Amino acid sequence: MSKRDYYEVLGVERGADTKDIKKAYRRLAQKLHPDRNPGDESSSEKFQEVSEAYEVLSDADKRAAYDQFGHAGVDGQAGGGGGFGGGAGAGGFGDVFGDVFGDIFGGGGGRRNPNAPQRGSDLRYNLDIDLESAVAGTTVDIRVPRLAACGHCDGDGAEPGSSKETCPTCHGMGKVRMQQGFFAVEQACPTCHGRGEKISVPCRKCHGEGRVQESKTLSVKIPPGVDTGDRIRLNGEGEGGVNGGPSGDLYVQVNLREHEIFKRDGRHLQCEVPISFVDASLGGELKVPTLDGRVVLKIPPETQTGKLFRLRGKGVKPVRGGPAGDLLCKVVIETPVSLNEEQKELLRQFQQSLGGTGKSHSPKENSFFDGVKKFFEDMKP
Repeated sequence: MSKRDYYEVLGVERGADTKDIKKAYRRLAQKLHPDRNPGDESSSEKFQEVSEAYEVLSDADKRAAYDQFGHAGVDGQAGGGGGFGGGAGAGGFGDVFGDVFGDIFGGGGGRRNPNAPQRGSDLRYNLDIDLESAVAGTTVDIRVPRLAACGHCDGDGAEPGSSKETCPTCHGMGKVRMQQGFFAVEQACPTCHGRGEKISVPCRKCHGEGRVQESKTLSVKIPPGVDTGDRIRLNGEGEGGVNGGPSGDLYVQVNLREHEIFKRDGRHLQCEVPISFVDASLGGELKVPTLDGRVVLKIPPETQTGKLFRLRGKGVKPVRGGPAGDLLCKVVIETPVSLNEEQKELLRQFQQSLGGTGKSHSPKENSFFDGVKKFFEDMKP
């Protein structure tokens, strides 16, 4: 059975802190614990799923590996565990009882055939690409670590030619119940590791696990128009199945890198265009960048800072179809710097030339200060 996303299992956002993760786990674990749902196999399975998710997300190193590589980054580190005091596995007392619960629960849980074919877990790969590649489309090679079916034993776990027998510890159930006083916990059988069968001669390559860790290089076609958050599914490229089950899928999640010039907003692009106050006052023409090259932008006289100019069709054509968006150019008037004395004097002369007509030349400035003056006059008793 495919593993769900751990954040989805706990019902928390990806940016959730440790406190929120623990709170969500406490709530779900108390609700789903087998002793509160006797005979409910579904609750038992969900309890184990919740415990496994909490084990990974509450550990900084495991969480970082999971955020980067998905389940492939943490498989073999979550769940399982041997003895009664077993550490951070799903059901381990050091976590479940000592840290989160304040209640006394017993064991329990449902039963299922441990040897039934199970689909491999889906994996996620976070792919960072630049804006140009996202808009035009590209093909990239990625290297993905994953668990794959062992080729030597065909995923069986036993050395070819050897036989299996029912596990004498769990009698084929794949789980054992351990009890001490009021406490009882059901865990994977330490002898067969949950398989229900004992392998007399483990496979020399996978050591009886049926799967081996490998890294596979895949070529991923990125369609034009993808944006941050879009996912590309590669069927059958996830983890190998168990007991002959099918492989899971690989989801490549796209994230756009920050661009030096453009900012993307859906199908539209935005950019800031600095202009001199002379061009803003008198008007002129500027060459502005687009993803297709430079185009001429006409600046009318008396242009104010913050004014938006729309270049239609110069944005992004969405990956799901539809017309291309626009490029919105925001004018930012740049104050001249590093002036020499002659230039400063010219500016002073220009200011004096405005004389008493300055109000007509700077309507926004005068309107603002008139409003400030009225505000304070209205405050007077």
